[in-house]
Amino acid sequence: MLLGTLLVLFLLGGTGPASAHAALRATDPEDGSVLKSAPRDITLTFTESVGLLEDSFRVLDPDGRRLRTGEPEHARGAAETARVTLPAKLAEGTYTVAWRVVSADSHPVSGAFTFSVGKPSLTTATLDTGPAEDPATKSLYNIARYLAYLAVALLIGTATFMAVCRPPDALVLHRLLKAGWWTLVGATLALLVLRAPYESGEGPLGALSADSVTRTLTGRPGEVLLARLALLLVAALHLLRLARLRKPFGWAGAALAVGLAVTWAAGEHASAGIQVPVAMTSSALHLLATAVWLGGLTALLVTLYRARLTPAAVTRFSRVAFVSVTVLVVTGVYQSWRGLGSWDALTGTTYGRLLTLKLAAVVLLLAAAALSRRWTARLATVGAETAETAETVVEAEAAVREKVPEPVGGPSLPAGPEAAPEPSAPVEAGSEQRSALRRSVLAEVAVGAAVLAVTTLLTSTLPGRAEAEAAAGTPAVVGASVTNVPFDVGTPGGHGKVQVTIDPGRVGDNSIEALVYGPDGGVSVVPELRISFTLPAKDIGPVDAELTDKGGYWGNSFLNLPIAGKWEMKVTVRTTEVDQVSETRTVVIR
Repeated sequence: MLLGTLLVLFLLGGTGPASAHAALRATDPEDGSVLKSAPRDITLTFTESVGLLEDSFRVLDPDGRRLRTGEPEHARGAAETARVTLPAKLAEGTYTVAWRVVSADSHPVSGAFTFSVGKPSLTTATLDTGPAEDPATKSLYNIARYLAYLAVALLIGTATFMAVCRPPDALVLHRLLKAGWWTLVGATLALLVLRAPYESGEGPLGALSADSVTRTLTGRPGEVLLARLALLLVAALHLLRLARLRKPFGWAGAALAVGLAVTWAAGEHASAGIQVPVAMTSSALHLLATAVWLGGLTALLVTLYRARLTPAAVTRFSRVAFVSVTVLVVTGVYQSWRGLGSWDALTGTTYGRLLTLKLAAVVLLLAAAALSRRWTARLATVGAETAETAETVVEAEAAVREKVPEPVGGPSLPAGPEAAPEPSAPVEAGSEQRSALRRSVLAEVAVGAAVLAVTTLLTSTLPGRAEAEAAAGTPAVVGASVTNVPFDVGTPGGHGKVQVTIDPGRVGDNSIEALVYGPDGGVSVVPELRISFTLPAKDIGPVDAELTDKGGYWGNSFLNLPIAGKWEMKVTVRTTEVDQVSETRTVVIR
């Protein structure tokens, strides 16, 4: 059912504007361009609105020195742009720009590009932009997010189970509520502390600075987390009051659950891109349905092991779980379409592959749920038969008592052993069905935890629709791609550099020219120069550039590079009959 609905929506939905998670759409100046005069500023355009950091731009001059730039700002007030003003006079040569912004859905995005003034430099400054997030900070942040998902499911699901099933022994479930509340508070505090270094790409200790605290508390993601903490405080007071009055989770509790779900919708993919109001509503409903189902299953499992639960109560939760699954399917299909946008993105992007993995896990979850519903139905049938038998026995005993005459005068003598049979020891009805139900519910809970883990990864992954939009909106590079490759064969005078020019640096036919410069900076003649290209991501290559000596330089006018991407260019220089060396550099073909 889920897969069929997904197919229908893909076929009918088509593609549309960009979804959440900002991707770079264009740069001004363009990447790799050669300008006649120096620009006054640098402008980036993204697929969605972005937040700016104090260090959103780092610009290096041809000598590798960092330029003093203006404060980052939005160009013309457009939230999907980022701009920085450059110094009045720029020297001739190639400039390197590293940038870092925060998506509207709270995830940091970074990258780098180059442009040249006058003509490209013989050597280009290298700038390591680093990962989008520090590995330690990213790991801790994702662990906290996963714990938050588990905790909110346990909190809302357990409270819903108590309201629907009214278990006779609720002490163990109150402990589950406490565990869920404390875990969610701890995870939210961890997210709040790690927020600033997560955005800036620093290590966890970056959270200790005063600037980090200020930036977090004044930014939208920090405000969302603060709102979540406030709701948790109110929820704690509400739960304490209900526990004292021995009342179930009421309408006020339901409103708090909705509020908590909205804090997730406001801080993740649903808060940016297309159809934001619909997407946020769908995201909140999706989280609530997940919490009611998986958290309720956990409460059901604990109750089945620790306390008695009537078949009627199990049946009531089964109905609630069915409604939750229906909501999950509808909202999940919509969110999948919104995040993917096309069939190609399902297999051609990381987001699509993770979504496929989640879909497979959900299918397993639905299979386990169907098994649980079957055992629930059998348990309810056994319970009904047991109740009917007990009612028949009671009616028979009443009829017998009516036929036995009252003793006349004097105290009644104790009845003999056959006068009134002893009540039989209570035997739990449907023990076999209960054991099978425990096993199937345990399987549901285990698979559900795996689904939440994949969901955590999905929320930090660039959606396929945004990736496709960014790729489609990237303009063709004007001018040639110039790469300088230093080499050293280890002999006296056996070092220098090879300047490789690929024009226009796009998919298809290109011309390639290579100049070899010696130790003195002048053009050098070498016996042999070979260049080959490999695209590891697609397992293509090596493609031989088939260079020929053109008299002073090496070249080929018909180099065909069929696919865009980051190609590895291997340059082999032979300076004598026996001395040669190979160096590898990455070139971007658009």
